[in-house]
Amino acid sequence: MEPRITLITLGVRDLPRAVRFYRDGLGWPTTYEEGGPVAFFNTAGTRLSLYPLEHLAADISSEVSPTRNGFSGITLAHNVGRREDVAEVLAVAERAGGRIVKPAQDAFWGGHSGYFADPDGHYWEVAWNPILPLGADGFMEFTPPTGIS
Repeated sequence: MEPRITLITLGVRDLPRAVRFYRDGLGWPTTYEEGGPVAFFNTAGTRLSLYPLEHLAADISSEVSPTRNGFSGITLAHNVGRREDVAEVLAVAERAGGRIVKPAQDAFWGGHSGYFADPDGHYWEVAWNPILPLGADGFMEFTPPTGIS
């Protein structure tokens, strides 16, 4: 199997509200048409989709409950090219209806980061990492330190 993630799907309680957050609030491009069953967003890499939570749970298995309680153990990340961009992106997310969970601050690993939750409670880290800068293509330039693979 090739190591590749092509699509991340978030289960959402209210698809039109979630589309407004990502499309209108964050400014992410989509081909979504009002009333459609799923929304796809183009990003500089992996695609993001939004799908009604109850339909996503049913698609997985009849044993999966469509309720979400507490932290799922998964975060999504939006890395930025400059330290000051962290606070700017968090402010955009908050104006769009997101909730700031952790304001922009220096991180123990040498960068600067903060977290917001989207209207469905999915956690996003916004981070500037001087050790793993973004290349011209928007992807992290990863050269692991000696002894780490």
